[in-house]
Amino acid sequence: MKFPPLNEQMDLIRRGTVEIISEEEMESKINRSLESGRPLNVKQGFDPTAPDIHLGHTVSVHKLRDFQLLGHRVIFLIGDFTGMIGDPAGRAETRKRMSREEILKNAETYKEQVFKILDAQKTVIDFNSRWLGELGVEGVLRLSGLYTVARMLERDDFAKRYAEGRPISILEFLYPLFQGYDSVALEADVELGGTDQKFNLLVGRDLQRHWEQEPQVVVTMPLLVGTDGVNKMSKSMGNYIGVSEPASEIYGKVMSIPDELIYTYYELVTNVPLSGLQQIKSRLEEPGVNPRDVKRELALEVTALCHGEAEAALAREHFEQVVVRKDRPDEVPEHRIEGGGEPVWLAGLLREAGLVKSSSEAVRMIKQGAVTVDDRRIDDTQHSLAPDGEYFIKVGKRRFARVIFVKPAD
Repeated sequence: MKFPPLNEQMDLIRRGTVEIISEEEMESKINRSLESGRPLNVKQGFDPTAPDIHLGHTVSVHKLRDFQLLGHRVIFLIGDFTGMIGDPAGRAETRKRMSREEILKNAETYKEQVFKILDAQKTVIDFNSRWLGELGVEGVLRLSGLYTVARMLERDDFAKRYAEGRPISILEFLYPLFQGYDSVALEADVELGGTDQKFNLLVGRDLQRHWEQEPQVVVTMPLLVGTDGVNKMSKSMGNYIGVSEPASEIYGKVMSIPDELIYTYYELVTNVPLSGLQQIKSRLEEPGVNPRDVKRELALEVTALCHGEAEAALAREHFEQVVVRKDRPDEVPEHRIEGGGEPVWLAGLLREAGLVKSSSEAVRMIKQGAVTVDDRRIDDTQHSLAPDGEYFIKVGKRRFARVIFVKPAD
């Protein structure tokens, strides 16, 4: 197979990366690949501990795509074995263990979502239970004997929890060893991960040396900052953009990011080529250019990646109509409920209509002044609605419902 020259490969591999350990080794592997025509084995593991992913998870998936474009062999490794333990990276406490059934169910949704970015025909899907399930007690003991407790406590999150007196299970100490053994089993040339994965990735290098393999090159990617512009993207922080969310939600959330994140998002979560990135950077630096115009293009790009160009165009029009021009949307979901009886608590109704996930979120949104009923802002968390007629309800800038109270049947 014919690969691009070394300098072109390195330019694309460096895109958005935090660290390559080491660039010299990467260049050596690529040169060998150019001479032999053999693609590199590039791996990343994903523990499907939730049914959906957000843009932060796709940062390294885009880097896998870069390696695919360069002609290398990408292995999307599903951690169906390690997922039952749960990656302790960045955790302040031990994860709740998941069942194998939950893991496999989530794995199916993961594959659907990542193939919006990766070429499914050029992606190798593997499961680490294939070898970790065969280790047995003897194999686990052999692995455990290769690392000391002191060495494990060099890992930042373990050290912090130990210093604070928080429990660390022996099972969590095994996680980096299992992840490292994945690299041995797959004979990985390159492994990708977020910066919080660095310790685990380096364990893979150590274990490969022990098994007399050439150590993999480690490529770490940044943790994407969420829509709040401060914290890393996280569901628990509420600052995430879900890959499987409706197109209008994705478009609107991208439009809400701070201007200083526009270029970062272009670099990390779009397929814009390197030449296009330079043009975007130049535009953002030009005097008189409104960053909002560039952000509109970014929102369209990200939404199209998740839902296709047609849905993205509709999402853009919806945003312009509802947020920019402040018109009511043409189509609003209807929620019908039996009328009559006692007044209905608004916060509970927001949850029931699917506008929020919980009553506590509804109360929080009301306190923030983010809820209107028939265009009137509601700031009383105990506010109730008379159970007759219909109401146009808006939560935030992009969530709407028409609640219709129907007369009870005689």
